[in-house]
Formats: sequence, C-alpha cells, structure tokens
Amino acid sequence: MGQTSEIAYVSAIELHISLPQRIEMRNLLCRPMTVAALALMASSACAQEADHYTAVSKTAMSVTGDVWLDDFGITFENEEILEFSDLVADNFRVDGRRVPASVYRVAEPADPELENGNQLCGSGDVTYVANWASGNGMSAIAVFTGRNPPRSSDEMCALYTYEDPK
Repeated sequence: MGQTSEIAYVSAIELHISLPQRIEMRNLLCRPMTVAALALMASSACAQEADHYTAVSKTAMSVTGDVWLDDFGITFENEEILEFSDLVADNFRVDGRRVPASVYRVAEPADPELENGNQLCGSGDVTYVANWASGNGMSAIAVFTGRNPPRSSDEMCALYTYEDPK
C-alpha cells in the first residue's frame, strides 16, 4: 500500500468511529505520556532548585562529598537521597547558643553508604537533619538518630561543614 492509500484507509477507519470514541482513544494514548512528561519536569525542577553545598571539612569531603539541600531532602554526591517529611524546628542550640536553623524529620530513616564506603552516621539510622549558618560563608549540617526532634548539637552523631551556595 502506498502512502496515499494508507492515509485514505486510516481516514476511512476514522469515519466509522464516532467522535466520542476518537476522543476517548486519544485520551487513552495521550494521558500516560502527559503524566510521565509532567513527572519528569517536576523532578528536574526540584533537583535544579536544591542549593548546592560544597564540602569543605575533611569529614564532609570523605563521607558525603558535595550535597544538594532543599526543604524536601538532601542529595549526596553519590546520588543517595534522604527525603524529608517535614520541618520540625526553625532554631537550634549550638554550643549552648540558640541559632536560626532548619531541623527536618527524615521520611524514611536510614544510614546510607556514601563516599569511600562511609556511612552518614555510622551508629544507626538518621532520623533528623539540621542545618545552620556557621559563619564566614559556611554552613553546618548535622545528623541525628533519636526518636524525638533534637534540641541541640550535643545530640548529633555527625557534623559536616560546607561552603554556602553561591
């Protein structure tokens, strides 16, 4: 069949299908593709909006590498992710002094294996992540294993220091 014949054949078939049936067929074919495209765009947008923190402390360089952090989770250099379920506090006590901070509850507690086979905490699943400005263009990110939201840096199992996003 030539191209002209095929078009005529398809058009003849379409003539025998009612308009509502053609719309339903189009929707059945297009909806999954549209949903997939939207999901891909949303995940790309979220990844692009996360702030990039450059590892500067020896601990951060050897365990986490650079990280990308936003209100939804933290992504490590090896692409492991801890997603957050909610923000539980907007301040925190560091060395006895209250500072503005973000304290997040981890949606699915875990102690992921990161750079060089190192664990994020090493002494249990991470349940909370806190970050705050530590001064001079640096930020601190601490991880915790407790059941209750941490109130101070005294409760952390690990501390990592990063250069603030540019």
